[in-house]
Amino acid sequence: MLSASALALAVAASGCTSTTTSTASSAAPVTGRGAQDTGTYPNLNIPPKVAAAQFTEEQKAAKLASLQAAQQRQGAKAGAGGGNSAAMTTLARKHGDDTLKAIEGKCETIDPACN
Repeated sequence: MLSASALALAVAASGCTSTTTSTASSAAPVTGRGAQDTGTYPNLNIPPKVAAAQFTEEQKAAKLASLQAAQQRQGAKAGAGGGNSAAMTTLARKHGDDTLKAIEGKCETIDPACN
C-alpha cells in the first residue's frame, strides 16, 4: 500500500519536470519581431506617424451637412407613414399564435383566416 502511494507521488512529481535541454526552439529569435531589450528607455516624446491625412474643417462641415440632411430625410419618412396603430397592435398580439399554429401544422401558411 505504501509503495503504491509512493509510486503515485513520483508520477505526479515527474509531470512538473522537463527533460528538454534545447531552449532555442521555444525562444523567439533575436532577429525576429517582438520586444527586444535595448538597454535604454523609449523616447515617448516623438509624435506617432499618422495613418491618413486628417479632415479639414471644410470636409468636416460637408460631411456633417450630408449626415444631417440624411437624418432629416429619414425623420420625414417615419412621420409621413402614419400607419394604423390599432391594426399593428392586433397583428402584434396574434402573430405569435398564428406562427405557432403554422409550425405545429394546424395551418398550411400563416393566414389571418386560420383559426
